[in-house]
Amino acid sequence: MNQIRVTKEFRFEAAHALKGYDGPCRNIHGHSYELSVTVIGTPETDRTSTKLGMVMDFGDLKILIKQQIVDPFDHALLLNADVSQEEFQKSGEPFSNVVFLPYQPTSENFLLDFAKRIRDFLPSGVCLHSLRLRETASSYAEWFASDE
Repeated sequence: MNQIRVTKEFRFEAAHALKGYDGPCRNIHGHSYELSVTVIGTPETDRTSTKLGMVMDFGDLKILIKQQIVDPFDHALLLNADVSQEEFQKSGEPFSNVVFLPYQPTSENFLLDFAKRIRDFLPSGVCLHSLRLRETASSYAEWFASDE
């Protein structure tokens, strides 16, 4: 049977700053991110299965992405761990949800991180096909499993 791609879209708000960047994005600023997650697989053919005809239940995909990406990143300030946490705390900035990441918080790096976070939790026979992360109305980055 042919493989089918299934996509679900998510939205979350987050702020970030790019350490060492030579433009205005070195300052804390925010985005309304839009994430599209596409998985690929063969639709279930077992007539006794509650998932008959599905590659993956959209509800199950929603739970997975919410747990692995949306909940940890939504309304967070995302910073490179190279930013001195002590200096940041001394600055008196009123942030309670700060996530220090082991990478520069760019859309490109988010996608590499998100792919790792998602892959291990997909059901058997379902593979991560692609991710698209829209940062602004006119800017997005994409990740495809086939490019690895």
